[in-house]
Amino acid sequence: MSSENLSIQEHPDIAALRDRFDLTGSSATAQVVDGVTLMAGLYLAISPWIVGFNTTASPLMVSNLIVGLSVALLALGFASAFGRTHGLAWTVPLMGIWAIVSPWLMNGVDTTGGMIASNVIVGVVIAVCGLGASGFGTKFDPRR
Repeated sequence: MSSENLSIQEHPDIAALRDRFDLTGSSATAQVVDGVTLMAGLYLAISPWIVGFNTTASPLMVSNLIVGLSVALLALGFASAFGRTHGLAWTVPLMGIWAIVSPWLMNGVDTTGGMIASNVIVGVVIAVCGLGASGFGTKFDPRR
């Protein structure tokens, strides 16, 4: 087969890099980070019903639901195919930061201490796990 017929996805260097990311994503540390990220995302999605602001803070409820489900889906992608999804890892810390600041930035939301505490704590967890997932592809060597 000539080199003109090969797609970039079939290039040996790309395949080796994807294998390295998959190996990294299957390490015990990465699995723990992915699991914590998944649980934090699910908690953020259902937090309006747990904390009790599902009727009084509708914009924050919708934001938490969408961001939480997005984080959970990304965590599932990282856990199942890190070699193909590692490029999206940078978005998770941004979503964590949004969870932290959203109670103050949403219009028409009368925040309570529980709402703020819930969003700040889970936002920090998501941001830290997202930074960890982002770093796996660049600095983590599973052979050590």
